Amino acid sequence: MRAVRLTHWGGPPVITEVERPEPRSEEVLVRVEAAGLCGSDLHVIAAAPGALPYLTPFTLGHEIAGRVAGSGPDATGPPTGERVVVYGPWGCGRCGHCSTGAENYCDRRPALDAVRAGTGAGLGRDGGLADFVLVPSGRLLLPVGDLAPTQAAPLSDAGLTAYHAITGIRQALDEAGGGAGGASVAVIGVGGLGHLAIQILRATTSAQVFAVDIRDDAIALADDCGAHFGTLVRPDTADVLRKRSGDAGVDAVLDFVGTSATLRLGVSALRAGGQLTLVGSGGGELTVRKPGALPPGLRMSLPFWGTRPDLERVIALARSGAVRVETKQFPLSRAPEAIDTLRSGAVRGRAVLIPD
Repeated sequence: MRAVRLTHWGGPPVITEVERPEPRSEEVLVRVEAAGLCGSDLHVIAAAPGALPYLTPFTLGHEIAGRVAGSGPDATGPPTGERVVVYGPWGCGRCGHCSTGAENYCDRRPALDAVRAGTGAGLGRDGGLADFVLVPSGRLLLPVGDLAPTQAAPLSDAGLTAYHAITGIRQALDEAGGGAGGASVAVIGVGGLGHLAIQILRATTSAQVFAVDIRDDAIALADDCGAHFGTLVRPDTADVLRKRSGDAGVDAVLDFVGTSATLRLGVSALRAGGQLTLVGSGGGELTVRKPGALPPGLRMSLPFWGTRPDLERVIALARSGAVRVETKQFPLSRAPEAIDTLRSGAVRGRAVLIPD
């Protein structure tokens, strides 16, 4: 079968022929119908040797939708032929977090990293930029019904991570909802995750949603997704957001970029007691000091991916029509072009590869 493999750190990934895996024990083989490309893939490809606890080579791709093609003798879960999405963070399956479906916070992750077992599909373990992917257990597969594969695949990270981040700010939004004007939240970065976050916020909260980006087409996408207000980054952006939220500042910020500049913008726009959620991996830094310039009562979180119950809810939202992924599609044979397009910032929404 074909697979897009990272053969050495720094890339570039190569399309190559590898043996089609055979499922054993609890493993399940999935025929890939669509696989999303993510900014995290770019970080993995560009990583220096030793920066990540994985061993090369491995197949990239952690946003995967397809059909169950075969199972090991001890496998459970969806039957052969069922259309599924793959839950990407693969934990031990047994610890306290994993037993509740929160494998993204597996207690044994440091031990798994120590033996270079990989964080999950496409992250040290063979992923879905291939014709088939081998999944360790049927517990990691969620049925998607009649949802199109190109819509389903990005939900497993872009949708899931956005939903999980929003779950973390619900208390802040609920607490602020009774105030004058209700709650407000700023979404910084309207890319693959940000445009889904806007839709999820509109579908599951009553908050005013403000979108911020450096690109005109991203602000247009935010408008299409239901944002109440969108603005390009300017010197006065924090003041504009504060005025839009009644002068006190927004109740929560979802930063899907994560540079030092966006972190400064986020805290400048927040009200006292507000919540800053850092999702993007832009390498930015924020100085935490007391006394200091941060808003009093600031709460900050660093969510990672999401839980299986979160993914079930995201799938339900997508099947209801409340959430739709904006995609730019490529055949698997053009994976290098898709990666370059994503790297250049020319993808509106999410890049999705389809085996051809």
